[in-house]
Amino acid sequence: MLKFLSFISLFILIFSYAQDDLLKEIDTVKTEESYSPSFKALQVVTAQSTKLPARKEFYLDISHRFGDVSDGFKNFFGLDNATTKLGVIYGLEDWLALSASRHTYQKTYEFGAKYRLFKQEKESPFDIVGYNVLDINSELRKDDFPKLEFSDRFAYLSQLLISRRFTENLTLQLMPSFVHKNLIEPTIDSKNLFSTGLGGRYKISKRVSINAEYFYNFEDKNFYKNPLSVGMDIDTGGHVFQLVFSNSQANTETGYISNATGDWGKGHFFFGFNLYRVF
Repeated sequence: MLKFLSFISLFILIFSYAQDDLLKEIDTVKTEESYSPSFKALQVVTAQSTKLPARKEFYLDISHRFGDVSDGFKNFFGLDNATTKLGVIYGLEDWLALSASRHTYQKTYEFGAKYRLFKQEKESPFDIVGYNVLDINSELRKDDFPKLEFSDRFAYLSQLLISRRFTENLTLQLMPSFVHKNLIEPTIDSKNLFSTGLGGRYKISKRVSINAEYFYNFEDKNFYKNPLSVGMDIDTGGHVFQLVFSNSQANTETGYISNATGDWGKGHFFFGFNLYRVF
């Protein structure tokens, strides 16, 4: 924990010098929305939030998760073992967004659909959003799996996102989830995984909020951990830059929930960020 606090302090100090220039770069387009969504960003920390792009909005998503911070200078606090996500998201309608991305983690191609079912308005006390993902693991090789078929590369996520904005500063979100993988290592992984996540954000100033999320996995093989992540949203006025600290390095939706390897109690966690740019 001491390493974590020291790392946070160091990063905030460095970031404070670069913040002004960085925010000028990403604060490019302001979005007009017909209602106030529960979240400012598309993600709580790594998990999806109930916010969707507006119709015809096109997002470029660049996210990094660096290596284990506890490696210290050996891997320069994880910078030597970074994973990267490069993706796009398009608001087909105000209630429907489609996404595609490529991750260095397991060389995965990911396709997603996010769709709003209810808004938190007079007729509903909650924002309710459905989210479905198909992951294709292109790293699997026939040398390792001689009977490998293309469908073996598939993994799926089905998720319901239920959020409520309790006050101007506080929003909480419940995330019942189901992950299915066509090919696994049965001694350490589960083919079908039921999970429930709880996350939220709390604004500590006009432009900054502290976020957190935790998933409890009901199929525990005692190898992978339950993912626990904390983050910081920095609101530029039109968009949000997100800092992430998590015990799960994976940025893919299925890998993040089911393949967390870090142990917070031993100082094993991963630092990263999410950056969106709207066109």
